[in-house]
Amino acid sequence: MSTSIQGAWLAADGLKHVLQEDLLLRGVEVVAWHGMLALSTHKALYSPWALDIWTAPQRASITSIRNASDTLRAIQRNWSLYAVDNFRRSGLIVQKLPPVKAAPLVFPTPAPTSPLGAWTLLDTSSLLFSATKTSPFVNGAPEFVENRTDPPSRAYLKLWEACTRLGRWPAAGERCYDLGATPGGWTWALANLGAQVTAFDRAPLAPSVEAMPCVSFQQASAFGLDPKQLPATDWVFSDIIAYPQRLLRLTRAWIDSGQTKNIVLTVKFQGETDHETVAAFEAIPGGALAHLAHNKHELTFFWSQEAADKGVSPLPTTIT
Repeated sequence: MSTSIQGAWLAADGLKHVLQEDLLLRGVEVVAWHGMLALSTHKALYSPWALDIWTAPQRASITSIRNASDTLRAIQRNWSLYAVDNFRRSGLIVQKLPPVKAAPLVFPTPAPTSPLGAWTLLDTSSLLFSATKTSPFVNGAPEFVENRTDPPSRAYLKLWEACTRLGRWPAAGERCYDLGATPGGWTWALANLGAQVTAFDRAPLAPSVEAMPCVSFQQASAFGLDPKQLPATDWVFSDIIAYPQRLLRLTRAWIDSGQTKNIVLTVKFQGETDHETVAAFEAIPGGALAHLAHNKHELTFFWSQEAADKGVSPLPTTIT
């Protein structure tokens, strides 16, 4: 590969084509793929479909295992490997680098703040690396100490990741609405923070979740609610399955009502990706989209009134 790589975007499994489509709409041509890593001569810019973005990629020729590790160590301490092939050679380089402490997080815990670079072997004698990237986690995927007994579904991990990515979560006593809550994975996670959660759904919650002291349940459709007729809330959460355009209307209704300070909502796609609706979500002042490691063919939308008032993104790690 003789081209000068200036941007690299890591796609999630099964979503290479979606990332490539999104980048093309942003004026970025993918000149090559290295596994799930999209490479371009275009300077790195933000795409919500990337798990991680290498913001300052460089290429170096290496003559040995020691030469590769010395090249990286001369720049900074912490490096994470993205391995596509040349696994043995990559593993030997890892052994000569300082270990990256990536113990599973006990939620709620802030994301790591130590600088973390990324690297890969393009071939046995070519190193591609970036000292900076958008995610503080190895290959954009946080790991959590899971609770395998109490929550009614594993959807709580998506909420944990969303709050960790946001850098904030509901405080004890804050009011939360969970729209389309059943069976209650997100409600369970919010109630465990000590938040006062009202769950809305046409189907009942899991009995163990509804019995939690911080939880109340209202049998109602998320789309039938009038935000202006409900008490003001600190947070609105939703992991409901619906067409993206419908979720966009729901989101705008809550923002326009002035009845919430924060929104965290999953935008789910059926069939082809609705890039037009993605752009509409991104155009909302104070909002941002991101693909989480626990997302499938979906994005998570974040919004806060504070970010809207300041004219900034609610996410701390995005790039322009």
